[in-house]
Amino acid sequence: MTLLDIQDLRVTLPLDGADRTVIHQVDLSVPAGSAVGLVGESGSGKSLTARSVLRLLPPGARVEGDIRVDGVSVPAMGPAALRALRARDIAMVFQDPRAHINPMRTVGDFLTEGLVARGTRPRSATATVTALLRDVGIPDAERRLRQRPPELSGGLLQRVMIAAALAGDPRLLLADEPTTALDVTTQAEVMAIIDEARTARGLAMLFITHDLALAAAVCDRVAVMYAGSLVEDLPAEHLHKAARHPYTRALLASRPAPGADEQRLRAIPGRPLSAFEAGPGCAFAPRCPAARDLCRAERPELRPVGDGLAACHYPAEPADD
Repeated sequence: MTLLDIQDLRVTLPLDGADRTVIHQVDLSVPAGSAVGLVGESGSGKSLTARSVLRLLPPGARVEGDIRVDGVSVPAMGPAALRALRARDIAMVFQDPRAHINPMRTVGDFLTEGLVARGTRPRSATATVTALLRDVGIPDAERRLRQRPPELSGGLLQRVMIAAALAGDPRLLLADEPTTALDVTTQAEVMAIIDEARTARGLAMLFITHDLALAAAVCDRVAVMYAGSLVEDLPAEHLHKAARHPYTRALLASRPAPGADEQRLRAIPGRPLSAFEAGPGCAFAPRCPAARDLCRAERPELRPVGDGLAACHYPAEPADD
């Protein structure tokens, strides 16, 4: 059963006195209980796609297409239905916890506020979030509830954000690069907590990351974005061998290989385009060594190719075993 279904999403924002398209086309689905990774370079539209699901877009944003949760259109929801969606069905873990937790209030206030607003008694809400803090690996939970965010490290604060996301018992978790601001060791711990919580609770997850290997390790499918459009979507287990879009393959080739002999990393030539810079053809064409005239003139549609979907006029052959 499909829990989240994004259909032909297009987002336009007013920038510098003009309307700029920041997402051209995204078609993506997340089945109930599954994890889908959304990867791509900075500025490709990953976070805006996730924020569109909860209608957390800047003022003046214009959204075309549709986003459905359990078959219900999110853009068509009224205020009451949207509040219920945010409170019960979908939770989001943001990239920088310090930007999303009020530094003047205690951790306990932050965690219990939503539960109390939904009718939970304060003592019961405190017991619930105390247990959640223990579940996400925070020792001495009672003391942490009395502290304020500046007293906690980045890793602890991100665990608090995860606990806050789980407090409403959601069905879908939107994880927007939740480990970017953390050191490598803490990143691994936080991802293990998210994956364990998701599996134990049967949550679906849309996981946004720059890290292809991490997405392949924790997700069932991996979708790749470039310049505001989805360019490839395929099973995670087939990512390295079955990727057919030149951009996906270039990202894979640019990663350092553990244990390989010393060699220069293979950089993708040119610079990544913002979505509003993309012309009528394939946005990746200026950086693609296999680009032809058709690529520069006509934007390719996402279509079945091999084991997944690819938006490419001339998809590459599968990698050799």
